[in-house]
Amino acid sequence: MAAHEPAFEPGRDCPLCPRLVAARLALREEHPDWHNAPVPAFGPLGARLLIVGLAPGRNGANRTGRPFTGDGAGELLYPKLLEHGFARGTYRADPNDGLELVDCRISNSARCLPPENKPTPKEVATCTGTYLVHEIAAMQNLVAILALGRIAHDAVARVMGCKPLPVFGHAAVHAIGVRTLVDSYHCSRYNLNTGRLTPAMFDEAMERVKATL
Repeated sequence: MAAHEPAFEPGRDCPLCPRLVAARLALREEHPDWHNAPVPAFGPLGARLLIVGLAPGRNGANRTGRPFTGDGAGELLYPKLLEHGFARGTYRADPNDGLELVDCRISNSARCLPPENKPTPKEVATCTGTYLVHEIAAMQNLVAILALGRIAHDAVARVMGCKPLPVFGHAAVHAIGVRTLVDSYHCSRYNLNTGRLTPAMFDEAMERVKATL
């Protein structure tokens, strides 16, 4: 890691997870114009809200270099952040669209694209234990964390020292010291298409978040 990079941002060639490194290098050969590297968090470090997702999507953040940008999940997440006052501008699925997050930051449990969108438990533990834990510590104004999906919920709870882990449930609210963890089903295209998550359900989770701020 270069000296100027903060402890919570992996370098472009982070070597910690061999399977993810191999996938990254293969995609660099196939798509040299894509980001194909660990995806940095998006939004101000001074935000009171941190949203934690699972991992970059192949044609989304892995391609564009910004979380949830260019995939189906972003088509719900960013309009909802605009609607609830946590973003300003216009989302155009392009990291150069000028969209800004307001009092909100977005990160992931795994910063690199996992094959089949499924990071292993070890990969999640490695990434969160190396990067997310320091990112949370650096967010001095952090009040609420919105976990998108159970893997993110468990990862956040672990790095915050919860024993036992709180039970994941959509729109569930968990007090962890002076901070609050709010759960939502992941806003993936699959969950939206199957009805596991609806826009109204996501609104419910966002309202729980706003109630803590």
